[in-house]
Amino acid sequence: MNSADLEIIESIVVPILNNRERISDYLPGHFSTIYSKKGIKKAIKRGLVTINGKKAYTADYVFGNERIDLFQSPLVKKRKIVNIRLEIVYEDDYLAVINKPAGILVSGNKKFTIENALSLTLEKSKQQDGLVYPLPIHRLDYPTSGLLLIGKTSRSVILLNKMFENKEIIKNYEAITIGEQKDQGVISIKIDNKKSKTTFKVIKRLNSIRYKKLNLVELIPHTGRTHQLRIHMSKIGNPIFGDKKYGIEGLINKGNGLYLQASKLTFKHPFKEKVIEISIPRSKKTSKLFPEK
Repeated sequence: MNSADLEIIESIVVPILNNRERISDYLPGHFSTIYSKKGIKKAIKRGLVTINGKKAYTADYVFGNERIDLFQSPLVKKRKIVNIRLEIVYEDDYLAVINKPAGILVSGNKKFTIENALSLTLEKSKQQDGLVYPLPIHRLDYPTSGLLLIGKTSRSVILLNKMFENKEIIKNYEAITIGEQKDQGVISIKIDNKKSKTTFKVIKRLNSIRYKKLNLVELIPHTGRTHQLRIHMSKIGNPIFGDKKYGIEGLINKGNGLYLQASKLTFKHPFKEKVIEISIPRSKKTSKLFPEK
């Protein structure tokens, strides 16, 4: 495949390295459009990566000061764009935070996703590495609403992903749970045989004839397992109100969806060197049971 006929989608210059590294080992994490080592190797073998203008090979080494270009595969179709009304909570030239509605996928093979709506919703970054299609940095379940962090440049995607890996981004959730629950606690039950940790704190309680107790709970996930908060709440006997998958048979409210909202994000801006703390009001359905003062 002749890279001269293709479009460059990302470029980096390798900083001076203490030790030489194979390009296939160095690149994962440096391109926003390809994260995995497997994906990098595949791109190299297909001739989509060059070093200083020459075709790269997986056995090539980098030392520093090399320019590495990643080219668009001719097999990649243009992204499907959809128009979804999204609330922008914060936006600058590097990143954004939107309020995801419940009942929409963040990403995936389907057309109707948050990711496919971002290029119409957000202002295009003026930075040199600005992305045509901004990327979600993390995921929220289909039935979960709330704050979703978006990267608008290649570098911001890389740095924000590293911050998530290093647990430098704090996510707070609000949920309504069912049944008698301790005031606060730590849950360390493994999920899919992997370490998982959630802390919880009950904010308010409400007596209920059908459910005995409904609890307004603050949840903080310290790991990022799939459905972690829903599984952990279910495992301690306090499933999240409206959870059809992990709820207690006979006590599942099916009319108003899942009562789980990503309510607060706290992190240090990777470029502006200031702490960003973003929160949103309690969801309307939760406020009907637990009004905000």
